[in-house]
Amino acid sequence: RWGEVLCPLISVHCLPENVTPEEQHKVTSVDGHSLASSNTDFAFSLYKQLALKDPNKNVIFSPLSVSIALAFLSLGLMFNLTETPETEIHQGFQHLLQTFNQPSNQLQLSVGNAIFVPEELKLLDKFRKDAEAFYASEVLSINFKDSEAAVKLINEYVKNKTHGKIEKLLNDLDVLTNLILLNYIFFKAQWKTPFNPNHTYESEFHVSKNERVKVPMMTLRLETPYFRDEELGCTLVELTYTSNDSALFILPDEGKMQDLEAKLTPETLTRHIDELSLPRFSISSDYQLRDILSQLGIKKIFTSDADFSGITNDHKLAVSQVIHKAVLDVGEEGTEGAAVTAVIMFTSLPLHALNISFNRPFLLSIFCKETQSIIFLGKVTNPKEA
Repeated sequence: RWGEVLCPLISVHCLPENVTPEEQHKVTSVDGHSLASSNTDFAFSLYKQLALKDPNKNVIFSPLSVSIALAFLSLGLMFNLTETPETEIHQGFQHLLQTFNQPSNQLQLSVGNAIFVPEELKLLDKFRKDAEAFYASEVLSINFKDSEAAVKLINEYVKNKTHGKIEKLLNDLDVLTNLILLNYIFFKAQWKTPFNPNHTYESEFHVSKNERVKVPMMTLRLETPYFRDEELGCTLVELTYTSNDSALFILPDEGKMQDLEAKLTPETLTRHIDELSLPRFSISSDYQLRDILSQLGIKKIFTSDADFSGITNDHKLAVSQVIHKAVLDVGEEGTEGAAVTAVIMFTSLPLHALNISFNRPFLLSIFCKETQSIIFLGKVTNPKEA
């Protein structure tokens, strides 16, 4: 049922009996901020599953993109939901999308959706209208019978929407494919305090105890927030963009990466960082999410029991696969990323100068301040591996 899709993405509370309509509205109202906040749990649950697949590989994905795609899909599921009104949840995502797509001179952030359907498949008017109203989705006709041409068309669409960052999403299509729902995100921002390329130098990055690689190491002298968690043994550094969004880089003490991935609860401090060293890198990942989503409790949509009659009456639909691909570049000027399927600081006087060098595997998060959304989440184990 639909709740299966969104329960891992948002906090849905069962209502107690005998509540007034006013109280019910307070409990069930879903705005963009609360939606993004509760999606954080889903983001880290999904991260842990992706990291488990291959602990020694780079990880990069957009939990926001996966969440929006699944929420969009849920428009077509038939269900009886008593906890949170369906419309309010979709309005929450609508608010997020409108916020993300506001024009800005300091940030390129575009989030969008599309449905590819064959001309002979008639979408229900309600689904088509809701897809456009809540998710600003395009509906595009495609001939799935010519799979080679269909793959080319979809890949060109993705390449265009991600400004060339993702050139190839699909290699081929199953002969039974009858509908593709797509979410894309493009993000490009400039550092508020850029790294000077003249100060970038070649340095060693410790991939593991036995492996080291040479990487271009960017350096920066600045005052910026950092957090220290002694229990987990990690340091977190926040770098801001000109848009006031931020990137959080999380450096575990040696041998503490698994502790970090299991649970991350840093207490925050603001100190003066005298020098920060961060590798310049470009990483990408692509995932088949069917098995991972099933492990997170999202199972029924992949079976013949799924009821997508809210999309069309013409065919019996089931989800065959959820494909996600993300690319992230971090350089001296800023960050550029794309994905397909995206802290309150206590300031104090500087304490002591600190040199932080990200010369071993670390975690990272790209964070939208206005909506409190994690746009990208990942791990860099080897900056040399694209």
